[in-house]
Amino acid sequence: MSTDTGTATTTTTTTTVPPGRIGDSPLRPDGTLKVTGEFAYASDLWHDEMAWGVTLRSPHPHARIRGIDITEALTVPGVWAVLTADDVPGENAFGLEHADQPVLASEFVRYEGEPVALVAADHPETARRAAKRIRVDYEVLPAVTDARRAMDPDAPAVHRPGNLVRHLRLRRGEENPTAPVVVSLDFEVGMQDQAFLGPESGLAVPAEDGGIDLYVATQWLHVDQRQICLALGMPAEKVRLTLSGVGGAFGGREDLSVHVHACLLALRTGKPVKMSYGREESFYGHVHRHPATMTYEFGAERDGTLVYAKAYVLLDGGAYASSTNAVVGNAGTLGLGPYRFPSVAVDAYGVFTNNPPCGAMRGFGCVQAAFAHEALMDELADTVGVDRVAIRQLNGMREGDLNITGQVIDSAAPVGELLQIVADFPLPPERGEGADPRSLPGAVNNTTHGEGVVRGIGYAVTYKNVGFSEGFDDYSTARVRLEMTGGEAVATVHTAAAEVGQGLITVEQQICRTELGVERVVVHPKDTAVGSGGSTSASRQTYVTGGAVKAACEAVRAAVLERAALALARPAADLRLDGEKIVGSSGEVLTGLAEVLGDDAVEETVEYRHRPTHAIDPETGQGDAHVQFAFSAHRAVVDVDVELGLVKVVALDTAQDVGKAINPDAVVGQIQGGSAQGMGLALMEEIVVTDGHVRNPSFTDYLIPTILDMPPMRIEVLEYADPHAPYGVRGVGEPPTISSGPAVAAAVRAAVGKPLRRVPIRPEHITGT
Repeated sequence: MSTDTGTATTTTTTTTVPPGRIGDSPLRPDGTLKVTGEFAYASDLWHDEMAWGVTLRSPHPHARIRGIDITEALTVPGVWAVLTADDVPGENAFGLEHADQPVLASEFVRYEGEPVALVAADHPETARRAAKRIRVDYEVLPAVTDARRAMDPDAPAVHRPGNLVRHLRLRRGEENPTAPVVVSLDFEVGMQDQAFLGPESGLAVPAEDGGIDLYVATQWLHVDQRQICLALGMPAEKVRLTLSGVGGAFGGREDLSVHVHACLLALRTGKPVKMSYGREESFYGHVHRHPATMTYEFGAERDGTLVYAKAYVLLDGGAYASSTNAVVGNAGTLGLGPYRFPSVAVDAYGVFTNNPPCGAMRGFGCVQAAFAHEALMDELADTVGVDRVAIRQLNGMREGDLNITGQVIDSAAPVGELLQIVADFPLPPERGEGADPRSLPGAVNNTTHGEGVVRGIGYAVTYKNVGFSEGFDDYSTARVRLEMTGGEAVATVHTAAAEVGQGLITVEQQICRTELGVERVVVHPKDTAVGSGGSTSASRQTYVTGGAVKAACEAVRAAVLERAALALARPAADLRLDGEKIVGSSGEVLTGLAEVLGDDAVEETVEYRHRPTHAIDPETGQGDAHVQFAFSAHRAVVDVDVELGLVKVVALDTAQDVGKAINPDAVVGQIQGGSAQGMGLALMEEIVVTDGHVRNPSFTDYLIPTILDMPPMRIEVLEYADPHAPYGVRGVGEPPTISSGPAVAAAVRAAVGKPLRRVPIRPEHITGT
């Protein structure tokens, strides 16, 4: 399947498949509503009797709270409640992996923006005014804001007993290898934000049974529920969550935001309470991508064949653990890229600082490492005099190889093929005389007419794990119901897997149509009334929840055929469900589904698990840590104004193995979006943190690529089925974010002839000013 998005239309070549089934690209049920502005997002939630909740946050990266006086805030007319840590009825703690973060700070604040108090009022402006009248007596303390300093034994401890979240030690092969060619570098990656367009929002409604119903935009309903129960001191049956419209996520909604706060205010006031962040508060209200400091060294033979690798990766986890432990796991186990190394020594660290908390973001540890290992592969190629594509093909993984943890790559690993595809794509035409200024760096700012503009080309190839790793019990639950409604067969699929914009609802419908042969498929609202769907992260939902829906459909089909077998006095093995007909082994129609079901419904609930993964050895880092790997390659073409340091990405072409394209149009959309985020980190996206303070919490100063920044993209999709996965699928969403950024950075380096060992690459890095 290939597409060229450089024109107004997208051309896709696929085999003919039945409409709405696996391999087709049916219209998304939410698509028209979203593009016309009619879709109801979480920020649109409304209740006629609701109050509005507001959070008071710390202005300091590190301080002791000596006292909080809420008296003046309570006197504001229209205020319903003011809450502090003393009002948390359960445990004043939450956390994705470790409950180390207070619901409301009590003794210390550990980062700028940490929640300290809550206000509920009859109007959001009233609540904000009241929050400003809360008096907090802070004793400002020294802040640890440099991850390298946090590693020092005498550094102030952000948490007891110290600042180390995790050290992953990985050793394989010779202890002290040598090679005739050695290259090394230091690299830094800045803090990237998920920059989802829909800010955090939720509505908590007190229930008659004393519990709470929460409608919220999130990525993982059941883990949210677990954390809320801990803070409220309530059993799970009293805390019910329903997914609201999600305006993007990319990892930033895995951790809690408004969840517990809205519930606390609703339970205290007895009224529905809505909380919705503005853009600035959103920057303080969710985790970000970990900044990284890295040192890499590769040893190779004179022909470029890799002999060994050494890597040191330091990730700034910020004030609380979030998913830093798992991000370190990925940065360590996948941090040398899709290459064969006989000997490796990797040390990956995650540390606490008084910077904003960092956690999950698309690419999850692999993004930071990819910038370093791809830059070093370019340097190795130049040192030994080998083409930059050829050296990657020489060392690239193949099926059957071992990765650096000793795990067998037991399905396709088309590294060489992906690189060849992007290398063979036609290059964009060279600039001619009188080029349209909009096609040049600086665009309509008229900074150049082509003088001082140099073109560069860069390549990158990377890989990413799919699903949760290192022994995590990764599963999803699906409930499928089949019944006759108004003379028509209707399937209803119910999962708790969050639709965050990626198109999961459509995929669930496609699987039901494929497995049951029905046309009408209803997707039940996502909630905690069904078993966990796991997180919408790690590129896992089509694999894991898709697998659960497939298995539930198979169970429903088997139950229907058993009913038919009893009615027809035939073996079920001789029968087949063909839409609304029951047919025999020769295709003859024996009866109808309506006759078999009557007024009954057949419903089955299934938990689906992928193959188990295993914890790695704590001394060597060896083990089968991951269930699946997805590979992608990019070629970037850039024009750089070397005098002003401005960059125009002219082309960003890619090839990726997706196993099986369940929905080809959605696959292309994921690749385009992921590539945009990788390009953004390479050139412009960074949360600037100075001494623990965020300097640019707005979309005015935090820049993300717009449609005018995105270049035409040629996309080639390979479909090498993974025999261990449902339909052979591989995760799609994260790999393009990993390989796109390093390709863009490589192209800029090629244009300007400078090492550029930090991203995002700023104009002053190019000009040297």
